[in-house]
Amino acid sequence: MNELKEIAKDAESILIAGHKRPDGDCVCACAAAYHYLKKIYPDKQIDVYLETLPEVYSFLDEEGTIFSNQVKNICYDLVIALDSSTADCLGDAEKAFYWAKKTVCIDHHISNEAYAGQNLINPKASAACEVLFGTMPEEEIDFKIAEALYIGIVFDSGMFRHSNTSRRTMEIAGILMEKGIPFWQYIDKCFYERTYTQTQLLGRTLLASMRLMDGKCIVAAITRRMMEFYGAKPEDMEGIIDQLRITKGVEVAILLYEVGDQQYKVSMRSNNYVDVSKIASFFHGGGHVKAAGCIMQGSMHDVVNNLTEHIEMQLNEAGAADHAL
Repeated sequence: MNELKEIAKDAESILIAGHKRPDGDCVCACAAAYHYLKKIYPDKQIDVYLETLPEVYSFLDEEGTIFSNQVKNICYDLVIALDSSTADCLGDAEKAFYWAKKTVCIDHHISNEAYAGQNLINPKASAACEVLFGTMPEEEIDFKIAEALYIGIVFDSGMFRHSNTSRRTMEIAGILMEKGIPFWQYIDKCFYERTYTQTQLLGRTLLASMRLMDGKCIVAAITRRMMEFYGAKPEDMEGIIDQLRITKGVEVAILLYEVGDQQYKVSMRSNNYVDVSKIASFFHGGGHVKAAGCIMQGSMHDVVNNLTEHIEMQLNEAGAADHAL
């Protein structure tokens, strides 16, 4: 059986772990799994590891008792990896994952390597939270679980705008709404509301962006110096890539975040023709057809040139296919 309660039935110590630099889907999947297992098995030891908790999702753990950025040095009976396509995405929890007696991965990334003992992976799902929903009987989902699952699905589906949004996605959202959650509040709270620092960083990044390939590609970069100047944290970059993507005439948006000397975290979004997951995978990253990322070495100029070479190749192939029709 793929029900979460069956998976965890014989485990007395459980670690729930999300990927490095966790996003909304990752945070919410961890929160939902925790609340569900704690409800079903209140006496089990259930720990949750996240490298950091973005401030925007702090209301999911108001008392600070759920998430921890430390991993206990014990051999867990069960480690559940959420929204993580590879084991090394788990950061400090990777060692605990390999030490565990039993491992499970619940994910939706097409690039997932099925690295756990048991893998529940659905690349067609909009979010890890959508896959996780399928492991829980509907009648056992309460308010807190529904809240986390809903926000995670909304995050990774781009508020139901991305192409990974399916009929099933909308059906699940409806089921979760019926649990009494204030679904209308989450959009503003988690996606539109910005601090002044975030607004400044967004403005500076958009101002310095540049268009390439006859406007089909837009690129922007955030340097460590910019982050220091505004006193910004990595989570303050949330939403910038989507602002780039919706620029008229753009097919692919690229956001570079400087994380080290000549080292950049690359985020990519596409609108119609380009499969950015293929590009990210080529550079040892991963993600989805319309949203993917990777880490790249080299000067900013070299990174952009390497990425646009692959983008141009796909655009040419798409153009050739259209011409053939």
